[in-house]
Amino acid sequence: MIDKLLPPPVVTAEAFQDAPVSQMFPEEWALVAEAVPKRQKEFGTVRGCARSALAELGIAPAPLLPGPRREPQWPAGIVGAMTHCNGYRAAAVARSAEVRTIGLDAEPHLPVDDPGVVDLVTLPAERPQLARLAAAQPEVCWDRLIFSAKESVYKAWYPLTRRWLDFQEAHLTFDPTNATFTARLLVPGPVIDGRELTEFSGRWLIGAGLVVTAIVMTV
Repeated sequence: MIDKLLPPPVVTAEAFQDAPVSQMFPEEWALVAEAVPKRQKEFGTVRGCARSALAELGIAPAPLLPGPRREPQWPAGIVGAMTHCNGYRAAAVARSAEVRTIGLDAEPHLPVDDPGVVDLVTLPAERPQLARLAAAQPEVCWDRLIFSAKESVYKAWYPLTRRWLDFQEAHLTFDPTNATFTARLLVPGPVIDGRELTEFSGRWLIGAGLVVTAIVMTV
């Protein structure tokens, strides 16, 4: 499904069922050995997806361990992202010579239960647009979509900066016709090729009971 969002040079892999935890490397298992089975399965399966995608780039299987902010630590010369939610795991990778960063997030396509979460995730300036979109296309869970999009923004941002980005430090606008979004950064971005990064552009799709968002910044 996500290959529709992330065309070459990005390579993707996804799973709708969990793999046996025995497929994890010992170093990975050590990190979740005392976790609940659900966490063990999602942790292992999403890394299996990542290894499948990496194999298409000629990268040999190896442990994929989290960094200090739980971000995946990729092999040298690789960028990527992972995501998992109930019933779904996915990974996307590319060579850093072709892609600077990837953001990827999947969520159940259901309304956000807690209004407090929506207030936490969204800016006051974003809420009128969400209300208009919800009135025009009520079949889309726009509150869940903006949550997912901001998760993708953070996942694309962090490898470039090694800094936290709060939900309210990016202003999102959606183009429902083209299923795209733009995230305008409200804090100073990294300088890339002599220019400050001020925004990310992304895409989204809905299918199989999921909403999936993705960002790819090419070199």
